Amino acid sequence: YMLTAKGKYGLKALVHLAQLPPGQLALVAHVAEANNIPKKFLDAILGDLRNAGIVQSRKGKGGGYRLARLPEEIKVGSIVRVLDGPLAPIPCASHTRYEACEDCDVETCKVRHMMLNVRNAIAEVLDHTTLAQMRDAEGDVLPIEMRTA
Repeated sequence: YMLTAKGKYGLKALVHLAQLPPGQLALVAHVAEANNIPKKFLDAILGDLRNAGIVQSRKGKGGGYRLARLPEEIKVGSIVRVLDGPLAPIPCASHTRYEACEDCDVETCKVRHMMLNVRNAIAEVLDHTTLAQMRDAEGDVLPIEMRTA
C-alpha cells in the first residue's frame, strides 16, 4: 500500500482544519495555500470528504469547510479509506474490497498470508490514531500504547 497524493493532501487539509477552533470555517484557497496543495485538487478532495461525512461545508459569503466531528472522534484509517480505498497491498488481503486471485488458493497462498499481515499492521496504526493525535504529534504520531520500547 502506498498513500497517494490525494490521501496525503486530504490528511494535510484535515490536520489544518483540526487546528482551528471547533466549528470555525476555513476557505479552500487558504487551506490550499497554507499546505502547498493545488486548489482544484483540494476542491475535489474536500468534496469526497464531505460526501463521506468527515467535513461540512457552507457556500457563499462567510462560507468554507470545517470538520463534521471533533478531531478526537475521527480515525485516520477512515480518512485514508475514503480517499485512497482499501489499505491492503493486494485485493485478496482486503477487508473492505476483497477479491480472490485467479492464480492461487486463498487458504494456502503464502503471499496472501504475508500481505494480510501487512494490511493488518497498517490498519492497526491508522485505525488507532485520531486526527487529534496526528495534529498534536511532535514527531512520533503512534498512540503511546502502540509504541515499542
